[in-house]
Amino acid sequence: MAWIRSKGRALVAPEVLWLLGLCVPMGGLGVAAIVGGPLPTTENDFFAPGTQPHGLNTAVQSVQECMSCHGNFDDLHEPFRPWAASMMGQASRDPLFHAALTIANQDAAFAGDLCLRCHAPNGWLEGRSTPTDGSLLSGVDLEGVNCNFCHRMVDPIHNPGIDPAVDATILSNLTDVPTMPHSGQFVIDPEDRRRGPYDLGDFQYHEWLQAPFQSTSQMCATCHDVSNPVFEKQPDGTYMPGAFDTPPASYSPYDQFPVERTYSEWSQSSFASGPVDVGGRFAPNLVMGVSSCQDCHMPPDPGVSCFFGDYREELSTHQFRGGNTWMLNAIRNLYPDSETFLTDTSVSLAIMQSENLLAEASDATLTQDGSDLIVRVTNYSAHKLPTGYPEGRRMWINVKYFDGSDTLIDERGAYDDETALLSTVDTKVYEAKLGISTTLAPIVGKPAGESFHFVLNNEWIKDNRIPPMGFTNTGFDAVQSAPVAYTYADGQHWDDTTYDIPSGAVRAEVKVYYQTASREYIEFLRDENTTDTKGVTMYNEWVASGKSPPVLMDDVSITIETPCLADTNGDGVVSPADFSAWVAAFNTMAPQCDQNGDGLCTPADFSAWVSNYNAGC
Repeated sequence: MAWIRSKGRALVAPEVLWLLGLCVPMGGLGVAAIVGGPLPTTENDFFAPGTQPHGLNTAVQSVQECMSCHGNFDDLHEPFRPWAASMMGQASRDPLFHAALTIANQDAAFAGDLCLRCHAPNGWLEGRSTPTDGSLLSGVDLEGVNCNFCHRMVDPIHNPGIDPAVDATILSNLTDVPTMPHSGQFVIDPEDRRRGPYDLGDFQYHEWLQAPFQSTSQMCATCHDVSNPVFEKQPDGTYMPGAFDTPPASYSPYDQFPVERTYSEWSQSSFASGPVDVGGRFAPNLVMGVSSCQDCHMPPDPGVSCFFGDYREELSTHQFRGGNTWMLNAIRNLYPDSETFLTDTSVSLAIMQSENLLAEASDATLTQDGSDLIVRVTNYSAHKLPTGYPEGRRMWINVKYFDGSDTLIDERGAYDDETALLSTVDTKVYEAKLGISTTLAPIVGKPAGESFHFVLNNEWIKDNRIPPMGFTNTGFDAVQSAPVAYTYADGQHWDDTTYDIPSGAVRAEVKVYYQTASREYIEFLRDENTTDTKGVTMYNEWVASGKSPPVLMDDVSITIETPCLADTNGDGVVSPADFSAWVAAFNTMAPQCDQNGDGLCTPADFSAWVSNYNAGC
């Protein structure tokens, strides 16, 4: 039998696992015994290179060590308050995370270890991620991804003469060094030496090192490219479990099942090659345009980061703005402000900044083509739109038609704020849907097809999210991010949707919305949680916070030119040929059949067509 050896551990080669699955219905993997139950994974299955628990000489320090100098002097520019009012600052308090964590642990033993690495890295480094339900987290652990953690991160790929010299020693002392950052494979300075892009000169308040890593997108990849290490890529391109109680056969993200690929999407976009001029969006102070994750999510602005520090023209603000506009209010309902450091002002600013980011991410344009309305949504972000954790996230088009008295006569993509239900059958919804394959389903005891069980999912069923500038099918396929059940041409960073225009419409309003969590996903978290009440807690906060209210991204309108109804074939000329076209429309119940505007296709429309023909256009 073939084996792969990594740092002294014998691992089964992927091709051998695949053959075993073919020859012995995965019994050789010890999977047959787990039919209907959770995967028999251990912490070994979720092992990843990088700094390990108890690997620091000095523990990650509390944000309270930083706020006295870096907070409470400028709500917009200081690092502290904006960070606290971000999902980075509240990553370990997020009730949606905790509800999903419970189900992950139900589905695969110790799966929470993968989640806690990025949501509570301080606790993980101190060994408080066992048990993997987060029950031992406390104090600094609940500060999410805090200042000291990020500013002690070391580039795992050392660049001599560019990175701090001590980083080479730090990396050499690790048994396993990440070859590329992803899935919480971080390296942390064991000492409290705080890194950043500036030379601080004769600065005595804390140890510091000038390092470029904190300004790179590669740093963000550490937690914004996420793979499930339990599912390994097989020779036929599918994903199945590897050997249990054993570290992954490969630590490359592209050999593991892709869960999130935000960084990889960026890496294959035009933005990865240098600044892109997007007309002042995202970071108007960057006159050359935007490139890195930080440019858009931490847009620079003139100011100071320390109340006695140097004024800088391009100071990276610590907004960490994203798409979530309602979770901060839910967190305030669950935790006191004295613990979260949230305030009315900081939360309001954070929500406004995230809404602005979403509005800048896309443009919708409208054109009329005869009796059709064409809606084009263009993606100006540096990754897919939407991106990130796929479960429950979606973007959709809402179209409303009005008649001459300004009465609403038709709507596509209607959303009910009371029920949180979206009409999906008559509009375009941009989303990713993952699922469980027919091969895996009987093994894990779940139905095949679409699934929110993210640690069990092993296939992508749909991904029509709009790619960024610079998209190529070859490039995105190489990083497991190709469209699924949808098609985009190379270079296409927009999508067109055609809607038929109803009779009597003189105006159309089109809106594009984004939603962080669908009702279906929230109900899944509530109903599938069988070991604690965190799913119910999330559901209750979802209701109390407006049911993940959709955020308006684009709002455009168009005056409808009255179509020439007699020109049934749409060639711009009224002729006897249009009669044959009307008959064909009648036989197929096509929209062109309706000549009298009653919304129906009946024989009465023939008389109406004759009248329209005689009237001309």
